Amino acid sequence: MILTKNNYLNINIDNKVIVFPTDTVYGIGCKYQDIKAVKRIYEIKNRDYSKPMAMLCYSLEQVKQIVSRDVKLEKDLTKYWPGKLTLIYKKNEDISDIITANKDTVGVRIPNNAIALNLLKKHGPMVVTSLNESNEPPIIKFEDALVYEDKVDYIVVGGNLNNQPSTVYDTINKIVLRQGDVKIKK
Repeated sequence: MILTKNNYLNINIDNKVIVFPTDTVYGIGCKYQDIKAVKRIYEIKNRDYSKPMAMLCYSLEQVKQIVSRDVKLEKDLTKYWPGKLTLIYKKNEDISDIITANKDTVGVRIPNNAIALNLLKKHGPMVVTSLNESNEPPIIKFEDALVYEDKVDYIVVGGNLNNQPSTVYDTINKIVLRQGDVKIKK
């Protein structure tokens, strides 16, 4: 089902997979507690289960729900939020190993996109990854996202995007895993 700015917040995404724009590329996501929907995302993308997925959050309070209780969020890095920076932190015990590929860490980000933020505010932290077949370029045009219409439950209209993926920074090992727009110097 195609959703517009007028109706995308009137849905229930329990047990559903949704495609929506972020501040970087189109994402495909679901509620992080819904492991059946998480597995659907792996299948839709033909993604190997050895590749972890990130989580998007609306606020620092939501981030604190998914990272380990002993994690101290680094203020010099979270200043980039909302924005194009994914931070790797130690996860809490509520995050399924399927999401993190059996790692004890999780990538988290607060995107800078009104549609994404509104979805996250309403539905809580979500597992989200780029909308594309594994090893193919991420989708940035709305019409290209429509190819997935019969594979997902919802697609939110969001126009065309032209941004590269987020920078991914491992806060534990202090290294950049993927360079994007945000430049980290530590």
